[in-house]
Amino acid sequence: MEALIPVVNKLQDVFNTVGADIIQLPQIAVVGTQSSGKSSVLESLVGRDILPRGTGIVTRRPLILQLVHVDPEDRRKTGEENGVDGEEWGKFLHTKNKIYADFDEIRQEIENETERVSGTNKGISDEPIHLKIFSPHVVNLTLVDLPGITKVPVGDQPKDIEIQIRELILKYISNPNCIILAVTAANTDMATSEALKVAREVDPDGRRTLAVVTKLDLMDAGTDAMDVLMGRVIPVKLGLIGVVNRSQLDINNRKLVADAIRDEHAFLQKKYPSLANRNGTKYLAKTLNRLLMHHIRDCLPELKTRINVLAAQYQSLLSSYGEPVEDKSATLLQLITKFAAEYCNTIEGTAKYIETAELCGGARICYIFHETFGRTLESVDPLGGLTTIDVLTAIRNATGPRPALFVPEVSFELLVKRQVKRLEEPSLRCVELVHEEMQRIIQHCSNYSTQELLRFPKLHDAIVEVVTSLLRKRLPITNEMVHNLVAIELAYINTKHPDFADACGLMNNNIEEQRRNRMRELPSAVPRDKAAGGPTQVEQDGGSSSWRGKLKSSEDGTPDDKAKLLQPQPPLPASPQKGHAVNLLDVPVPVARKLSAREQRDCEVIERLIKSYFLIVRKNIQDSVPKAVMHFLVNYVKDSLQSELVGQLYKSGLLDDLLTESEDMAQRRNEAADMLKALQKASQVIAEIRETHLW
Repeated sequence: MEALIPVVNKLQDVFNTVGADIIQLPQIAVVGTQSSGKSSVLESLVGRDILPRGTGIVTRRPLILQLVHVDPEDRRKTGEENGVDGEEWGKFLHTKNKIYADFDEIRQEIENETERVSGTNKGISDEPIHLKIFSPHVVNLTLVDLPGITKVPVGDQPKDIEIQIRELILKYISNPNCIILAVTAANTDMATSEALKVAREVDPDGRRTLAVVTKLDLMDAGTDAMDVLMGRVIPVKLGLIGVVNRSQLDINNRKLVADAIRDEHAFLQKKYPSLANRNGTKYLAKTLNRLLMHHIRDCLPELKTRINVLAAQYQSLLSSYGEPVEDKSATLLQLITKFAAEYCNTIEGTAKYIETAELCGGARICYIFHETFGRTLESVDPLGGLTTIDVLTAIRNATGPRPALFVPEVSFELLVKRQVKRLEEPSLRCVELVHEEMQRIIQHCSNYSTQELLRFPKLHDAIVEVVTSLLRKRLPITNEMVHNLVAIELAYINTKHPDFADACGLMNNNIEEQRRNRMRELPSAVPRDKAAGGPTQVEQDGGSSSWRGKLKSSEDGTPDDKAKLLQPQPPLPASPQKGHAVNLLDVPVPVARKLSAREQRDCEVIERLIKSYFLIVRKNIQDSVPKAVMHFLVNYVKDSLQSELVGQLYKSGLLDDLLTESEDMAQRRNEAADMLKALQKASQVIAEIRETHLW
């Protein structure tokens, strides 16, 4: 099982080659406050001075440290292959194959790389530094050194440095495959440990948290860490280990780590003899190695599943990017044909990608016809904008200088045409809405149905232009047809329409009933025949072709009207005095007055006839406009789209230009291909683990 850690290191190398962290590999993250001894713990595990030192925040970028144990037998062979004479060396990912045998150079390179990305103002960055240490004195481990937790910005640090560091730490320890190494100094109160506090946020049960207590030799006189080391203060599931770090004086005097470990062992034997074998740097290294191996074993099944899922996703992504074009002529024709088919299928409702968030394509066109357009027509009042005065004025204007004995037909036609004309605007608006939807279908096909077009932005733009131009050409033709539909209704007012004749007959019965009711209300002294009057020539011609024959004329006036004639009339205007001119063309301004029964009846008849005929025309328009739009716009575009695209774009002189890929498409294809290779290689590594029975 010892070989599991090198396997994970190999997986880390695989994903480092593509610069991706999409797989959360098992690792150990070191968390602690500034100057809590994090760096000293790491250097003790490595056995060499490799980390920058100083006051304030020193670790300003995550350092992913891979410790690789090299067997003494293989050390010489491996060293010769890498061109190294010593038994220990290091390699950075960002310097490729450069070998560092001098650990002072490793420390300097960490400082240089940190300043290159994070700057010199003590700011931090979440871009990690990858370092591998090969040595026969280390155990196989993968550690992540994170910036120390701080509270107050110093120097040129950003105001929100505390939040930045906290978010960076949480980014790593939130990984469920990560073991948290919470470092706390022994000379501080464990109950206020910031490292344990932040670890508990993501690991409340402490199942993947290991506590390390540093600086055991710096506790106040008369105190010890026995209760802490026994787990009586802060219990954690993975345990608690105490260590003794080198002091700053030891570091300045270049005290070797090996000497420090010997002094640490002596201190533990003297101060904590019963706990000496369960504390110290060596015990910490063995514990971390054991925990990491078991953790890797537990994580591998999920890791394998994750890798397989990602491999399938990147395979699909790579397929969507397509292969480099070889036969440009065939590719162009294929893309044009596919777009035309998807456009038509979206209208028909048979597209592969069905929109679920909103109506689209043919469904939206249907909604426009039967909901939007239909409701708009139904909301048009047949008598809207028409007042009783307008009707009465039209009747009077249609009679000329002679008083009318019956309601003139000209007034009806004049008024009903005015109302029917109001149906033209919503009809043209219906055409506009359908045109807009067909324009939207272009974008829908580009986004969902033919993603291959995204490879060739110039071809995409050319297709959009051709379809838009075709729709633009059909719009005025369709508008003209809809305009003609309304003009046809205005050209001939068909008063012999069956539905209109039925309405006239019904109104005739109502008027006749009203006449009989008025006759019954007359005084008995008035003869019925005289009150009713003899039939006029129009009434005798009741079977004539005119709708007037269907409406029998009633009395010319009521007794009230006759009484008004007998009343004294207001005096006529006096004759103009000499020297004063009178304008005979002045039209008297209508004043509000009560209409006579005859006027009221005539207006009511005209309004009813207008409403009846308007409803007939509205029904015709509601039926004919969608048919016209479908024929002249929708179906025409569907039938001619393929030939229009081929005729405009399928030309040898345009092939190279239209099939030019976008600048980043080749790069994205290469990145997807590299990631797919890395995932496939990672899958092979895990398969090898199963074959060797390590898992």
